[in-house]
Amino acid sequence: MTTFHPVYLVGAGPGDPDLLTVKAHRLLGAVDVVVYDKLVSDRILALVPEPAERIFAGKQASNHYMPQERTNQLLVDLARAGKRVMRLKGGDPFVFGRGGEEALHLARNGVPFEVVPGITSSAGCAAYAGIPLTHRDFAHGVRFVTGHTQGPDGLSLDWEGLADKDTTLVIYMGVTNISEISRRLISGGLAPETPAAAINEGTRAEQKVLTTTLAKIPDAIAAGDLSGPTLIVIGGVVSLASELAWFEAALARR
Repeated sequence: MTTFHPVYLVGAGPGDPDLLTVKAHRLLGAVDVVVYDKLVSDRILALVPEPAERIFAGKQASNHYMPQERTNQLLVDLARAGKRVMRLKGGDPFVFGRGGEEALHLARNGVPFEVVPGITSSAGCAAYAGIPLTHRDFAHGVRFVTGHTQGPDGLSLDWEGLADKDTTLVIYMGVTNISEISRRLISGGLAPETPAAAINEGTRAEQKVLTTTLAKIPDAIAAGDLSGPTLIVIGGVVSLASELAWFEAALARR
């Protein structure tokens, strides 16, 4: 019976290499191949030792450099070739990272794997923007959704269920559809003046935070000319950002 090295499904966190887990950092120096996505920062990729092969399997909305099915099979093929393989993903592999699909494909093809969780973008970026996702005066829960799952009538989300003033709403990959998101949340019952933020390049030196309201966030994002990964946070907790912002001062002290 052939024994393969396990494939490591690793979360790289939102960008700051200091947020890598100890296990993720250790494994970076012990693998032969790193298959990485677009959200893995250059500073983290710089930690990959020179002998290791790097394979880009990045994706973004409407632009798949490597189709998911091909990525799934690539991991199997590399493992069967005797390679020590790391699948390195921005954030956490099991939070909108398709890590579950890749793990299933490995399991169904008899390839062992290990999952190394990472700090998901919602937690990391919000913290670096000075936005606590929960606060007993503002939010008693958090909901994570993706902003690009399209159905026949637009985004397929439970808008009335999401329009809860006592819940923080975190939207991954929502910039392209932010106008529809804003409009439908307001139609679902969320107040137009609900605080909202767009966190661009969160946890990185280039981080940019726009704070506004639910009604105004489409225009704010358009005027901000944002590029790169952007997380959207909606809810009363965003009103704390001006008081709790700490990252810019921390950068200045370095």
